[in-house]
Amino acid sequence: AASIASTDLRLLLQDDVFVDFFNTFLNLPVFGQTPLYISGTGRWYLWPELPSHLDPSPAALLAWLEKHRLPHFCKSSLCLHLVLCQRLLGFIRSGEAAELLNWRGADQWLLERCISGSHGMRHFCAFVQGTAGEELIDFWLITERLLGLDESDGSQRELFLSLVLRLRATHLREGSSVVTLCTPIVGSLLKARHIQSFSTRREILSKMQEQALFVIQSYWLPKFFVHCKVGVEEEESCQPLLQEYQERSSQACQQEPPGPSEPLPTVHIKRSQGVAGPYCSQKAKAEIWALVKEGRNTQEVKMATFGVKPEKQPGPAVSVEELCLDKDALGSIPQQSEHPAFGGRGGVTFPGRPQSSAKQDLENLCKEKILSGLPPSASFVCRPSLKKPVKTLDFLPWALSAEACAGRPFRDFLQSQNWPMETHLLDLWHDLEEFVPVVLGSNRENSFFLRHLIGEKICKTYLEESSVEKLPLETRTLVSLWNRLICGEFSPWIFRAQKEICKVLCSLYEEFLAADDRTFLQFMAPGMDVPVPKVPGHAAGTGQHFHLSQRMNQSLKLSQALHGTRSLEGVSSKHWQSLAARDLQKGGSIQAEMELLL
Repeated sequence: AASIASTDLRLLLQDDVFVDFFNTFLNLPVFGQTPLYISGTGRWYLWPELPSHLDPSPAALLAWLEKHRLPHFCKSSLCLHLVLCQRLLGFIRSGEAAELLNWRGADQWLLERCISGSHGMRHFCAFVQGTAGEELIDFWLITERLLGLDESDGSQRELFLSLVLRLRATHLREGSSVVTLCTPIVGSLLKARHIQSFSTRREILSKMQEQALFVIQSYWLPKFFVHCKVGVEEEESCQPLLQEYQERSSQACQQEPPGPSEPLPTVHIKRSQGVAGPYCSQKAKAEIWALVKEGRNTQEVKMATFGVKPEKQPGPAVSVEELCLDKDALGSIPQQSEHPAFGGRGGVTFPGRPQSSAKQDLENLCKEKILSGLPPSASFVCRPSLKKPVKTLDFLPWALSAEACAGRPFRDFLQSQNWPMETHLLDLWHDLEEFVPVVLGSNRENSFFLRHLIGEKICKTYLEESSVEKLPLETRTLVSLWNRLICGEFSPWIFRAQKEICKVLCSLYEEFLAADDRTFLQFMAPGMDVPVPKVPGHAAGTGQHFHLSQRMNQSLKLSQALHGTRSLEGVSSKHWQSLAARDLQKGGSIQAEMELLL
């Protein structure tokens, strides 16, 4: 990540794999401006578009991206997956892999085609899901992030310690796949716990990471290659890909050395047509969200993709909506709390509405929880125009879900504006968001340990007596969170807390979008004013907006799957269809997903 951050963006854009991950990042709906780069033509597509009378400069756009997007990308989980993808591709292309695994040029070409890009890495992660390979990949990613931090830097130390605790609770515990694989190295690590030398511990973790990567490359990649070869042979839509693979295999012995590469296309920006009026990403986002919201009217709640099974006995998966409506799972509204911050036993009686009303509120919240990956329903395809104006609060949870995958740009903005309490609230929102898939994702090897680790962290960081008085949330929400999370249990009050947090952060997110617009225009159109409308516009109902809404949703869906806040779907025919449609020089992973939907 550090080498990516220090590399000129023009050089980075020559790598199609980087472009694919970067496009996925740029189209996350937390940002104001969400551009898309097509490397095959060298063309940038801006959204929102600039007024048509402007002639935007590609050099200015690249300078803005380097300063206001690339640093956040380097802190994102997408960047970590890009680094891992590059390591795997480097191994696949090496002579060592050809000799060790007896791979021919055609085999290397097919495997490279299958694993490249954000969609390729999602496919690989879905393939190893539920195996030791999943644990090795997760360990490699966490260690890569940890080793890139400076633990002596106060601003990074909290994240550093959080990652160390996560490693100890999961991958460095007795019986884990990582400990079994790296027993001699772990023995050295246990001794080094009492050594004050930071470099010693880093060196040991680095050696463990190298060992994990070697096993991923030498064991799991060959298994993935066999899986891909069989899948391509069986999937009808992949027949052109299979034919090219067979041609490459037959020509392997008589292949001529490659000729000179074609010159790179000139980077340019697509000129907007007929766009008049002021530039405002907040209004544009409201128009997109109107379509997204319309498309989810007939969908399930957000976390329905996570099956819930009893821990000690097999049973059918339970959706979150069923969980929320189940009386035992929902629990009664506590009249007295065990929370020390509220007077201990018998300390607090909730005023206000009766239990039945509060329970109904929670049921409604569970039904309203936003679904990030939206298949287009019939009403969605019709692109209706909504009568009610869309407010920022409507799409803020959608944006915050994306922020977790985008290097936390909104958090950086809050810190730069010296809003510590609001920053604390945003951290709570994200910790709750991270907790839900862990506690409901019963297929993860370390889910039991993670749910207790995250639950206790939330209680100690936000819900202790010293912290809770500073949070502008309802008392019963905080009490109910404590009662469930301290035991590592799911609570539908999570959704209530997140909604209350969004109400506090809404106006600040509007300021964040306005600030993002200002910095963009300072580079692209110096002197242009940025309006901040009090009431965002209505949905335009155009085909372009429908396409954009799906593009951002697919970006979020891919990012969440890699980040771990969305359950990985099992390998299905859809993966092979996406592989057949994917061309890294023509939009890559996002465009492939779009073509399948449209």
